[in-house]
Amino acid sequence: MMTNQRLEPLLEQYDWATGRLLTRLAGPTSNSGDGSDVDVPALTDAEYLWEPVHACWSVRRRADGPGPGAIKLIGAGEWGRDGAPESPWPPPFTTIAWRLDHISETLLGRANHLGGDRTFDRATYESRPDAAGAIERFRQAAADWRRVLLSVDESDYDRTGLSSYPYGSDAEETFPTIVWWENQEILHHGAEIALLRDLYVHHPQ
Repeated sequence: MMTNQRLEPLLEQYDWATGRLLTRLAGPTSNSGDGSDVDVPALTDAEYLWEPVHACWSVRRRADGPGPGAIKLIGAGEWGRDGAPESPWPPPFTTIAWRLDHISETLLGRANHLGGDRTFDRATYESRPDAAGAIERFRQAAADWRRVLLSVDESDYDRTGLSSYPYGSDAEETFPTIVWWENQEILHHGAEIALLRDLYVHHPQ
């Protein structure tokens, strides 16, 4: 039987990953690794939507249609995220907007399908076109997911299919595997977002 001692390291990793990403997105400072703080300007709308290479996938105005190689814009509302029924190979390069929107959507969806009313549907999800709004959505989504993690009863930790989130393998996974997967999503997309921020500073204006 899984105990909270097995959840603790995953929760600690999650808190570090979300905190680090929020710091890299909104500042005002970040630890450089040597104990000194460096200034971190808040993400701008131009940076959020910056397409550093040709044929990026991003978050786009629905009236403009999907980007190169995309088949549809995921969600509802004025803006949507580039997508396709099957992930293309090689994967398209994605903007900060795409990556942050993807993370937030999975957090909100999994929180709803694990500890909510299980009604979350990508078809009604609305992407944010602005950096400040996207950061705030991620902050709220991260808090929602953390709250759900702490609400799960220990007796259910090893039950397969505890989450009904329909856009992953959750129905076949146990609770710790789902938590681990969401952690690695934040860790690897967060690192990509941080690198894109570093590159944006040096790209020709």
